[in-house]
Amino acid sequence: MHQAVPAGSVVAVTGASGFVGRHVVKELLARGFKVRALVRERESARGVLPAAPGAVTLVQGDATDSRVVDDLLAGGGARAGACIHLIGIIRQAHGTTFRKAHVETTRSVIEGCRRAGVDRYVHMSALGVSHEGTTAYQKTKWEAEIMVRASGLDWTIFRPGMILGPGSKFLEMAKGWVSGEAPPYFFIPFFSRAVPDTRVPLGPMNRQDPVVQPVFVGDVAEAFVGALLRPGTIGEIYNLVGPDVMSWPALLTKLRDEIPSGTDTLHPFGVPSKQAAAIARAAKWVGLGDLLPFDEGMAVMGGQDSTAEVAKVRAHLGLSLRGVDETLPAYAASV
Repeated sequence: MHQAVPAGSVVAVTGASGFVGRHVVKELLARGFKVRALVRERESARGVLPAAPGAVTLVQGDATDSRVVDDLLAGGGARAGACIHLIGIIRQAHGTTFRKAHVETTRSVIEGCRRAGVDRYVHMSALGVSHEGTTAYQKTKWEAEIMVRASGLDWTIFRPGMILGPGSKFLEMAKGWVSGEAPPYFFIPFFSRAVPDTRVPLGPMNRQDPVVQPVFVGDVAEAFVGALLRPGTIGEIYNLVGPDVMSWPALLTKLRDEIPSGTDTLHPFGVPSKQAAAIARAAKWVGLGDLLPFDEGMAVMGGQDSTAEVAKVRAHLGLSLRGVDETLPAYAASV
């Protein structure tokens, strides 16, 4: 019979100094676990991870390097009691591809878990990932999920939607938009989509605003760590979204009003997703893709709804997910 991971155990965490990772590490420490954290650079990681001598050990290196992974999972002869794999990117840059970040790192960590005898594994995927994915991001996230489910490990998969909280890079971008200090300067951008009017034959294409359910990063961290304490989550896949179903204009307006530098003279404006994707594709083809703040996949996914049902999370994890109004005021001022 499966058992909970005992408090005091070492939990190996990849992507530990990232946005979600630093909150997962904090939650692990609060629950009495020790952490062995895989980071790219020790010095920068020390600036964002909790200072907990004896409770947090930093392992520097690349998750595709088997020696680094072995050190993470069984360093100093102390085998980890579980592994939480958080590495992922939303955009390819600086030689890091979706395939490396999502597929190759997952394969490497799974193989490392098998070598070390670490059976308990918790994986971060993404909301909406399926075999029908159309972007490279979605396809590689789905491929990673397939590997996890075939791994033979005691796995749990989480699929978070849009994650908000202190340290979010999206909030840093939004601060520039709502203050008028970053392009496009004169409006707050989001991606909209074209939907055919089916009420009449050959009806016109109408613009439609996608909807999203932002989830608080603290709740995401609580779910990941909570899964280690609940053996019933083994072999399960969970969507992670907040309780508020919001249109993108409604969310951006709320951010504008909560972020201190926001100005009410700026308003959300929908950029057509399909056209934006074509522009990004052309820019990449001529070598100018990095000049845009988005790539083709981001434009495509930005025009899609990002919502889900979370009754399973509440039932299995006993987690009450918090809404934007409850959490945003506490950290918006520090963006």
